[in-house]
Amino acid sequence: MKRATVGKPPDTGGDAAVLRRWIIEQCRDANVGHLGSALSIVEMLAVLWGDVMHRPGTDDPTRDRFILGKGHAALALYAVMRLHGLIDEATYRTYCQDDSLLGVHPEHGLPGVEVTTGSLGQGLSVGCGQAIALAKRGSKARVFVLVSDGECNEGQVWEAAMLAAHHRLKNLIVMVDDNGSQAFGAARDVIDMSPMSERWRAFGWHAVEADGHDVSALRDALTTAIDARTGPAVVIAKTV
Repeated sequence: MKRATVGKPPDTGGDAAVLRRWIIEQCRDANVGHLGSALSIVEMLAVLWGDVMHRPGTDDPTRDRFILGKGHAALALYAVMRLHGLIDEATYRTYCQDDSLLGVHPEHGLPGVEVTTGSLGQGLSVGCGQAIALAKRGSKARVFVLVSDGECNEGQVWEAAMLAAHHRLKNLIVMVDDNGSQAFGAARDVIDMSPMSERWRAFGWHAVEADGHDVSALRDALTTAIDARTGPAVVIAKTV
């Protein structure tokens, strides 16, 4: 694992608390935003951007790439970008205002956002393409994709999962926000994906489970997933 080197010294647990406060405040001020979806990934973003990824959101060609598959949680992404000095407070406060680049879903026009997302299921496909391209260039950069459990209802996720396993994309790591909830109700009542980890293993992925609100557990799970993989790896993060 390599700490991100942008902006500020490490305090991952403290970072998560700051991110949660910023998200709640900005959701209230803007009177818009997918609050629950943003809050459920706070610790994951804190660990990824603070402890794991190399110079995310910069223009460094060696940077690790991050794709927020569940694009409706963009407010959490903006908050972690603010935390690491990629956007300032004034820009963050323009969330969902006229002429702002900070929309409900992330857009590539905002510096630091690698991929425009919002249509569920597409993020992992783009991540596969980026991982293949980086590997062909001989780059050591990695691609991290964060998807939701509800997003895993999309067939395109599993097409991408098969592709990644076939090409043994060791530079591709997925995190699943397994919060058990989606727009139509409890995830188990819409399409029951449990046990989630076994489904990913069946598609040829190295799968690890963790408490998605425990930064130490997430850090350990990511270390295990990254160090033990011979192909793509996934961390199933149990969240609320």
